[in-house]
Amino acid sequence: MDLEERVAELERRMAELEAAPPAPPVGEGDFWALDALKARHPVTQEADGAVLFTGAVRVPTGHRYEWQYGLLTETLFDDNWSEAAASFAALGHPVRLTLLREVLGGLRTAAELAALDGVGTTGQIYHHLRQLTGTGWLHSPERGRYEIPTGRVVPLLVVLTAARPVA
Repeated sequence: MDLEERVAELERRMAELEAAPPAPPVGEGDFWALDALKARHPVTQEADGAVLFTGAVRVPTGHRYEWQYGLLTETLFDDNWSEAAASFAALGHPVRLTLLREVLGGLRTAAELAALDGVGTTGQIYHHLRQLTGTGWLHSPERGRYEIPTGRVVPLLVVLTAARPVA
């Protein structure tokens, strides 16, 4: 690419950035969950605050889930973070994320999941299902059927939300 083309490309990108709508201003009450968390666990000289995630959702099957979980910051910093690696690794494969989305959407059996395009062979699917089951993202209430445990639905959606690019 010559200099003229590079400059034209940079100008095009700048025009796109300048045309992007500005982030909405933060208004009164926009941080209601954060305000409630800080009221309960303030960040002071003596206290490090806390982290909270919560959700009230309806998934494609119509099931509803409400969940809230939080930890004091000191607990998080005292934990061994490497213990979370297996759980993150289980979520770190595109096929596993597809399987979780489909299970949340109503596909429950290994046969239904195996019929999906692009998820691999039956053996590969069982490998992925074992990874997800072994780390608690799935469980099998009966042979060949899979569900996302109730206590993992909102955390899964939180992880997916956290993985999105920040605007």
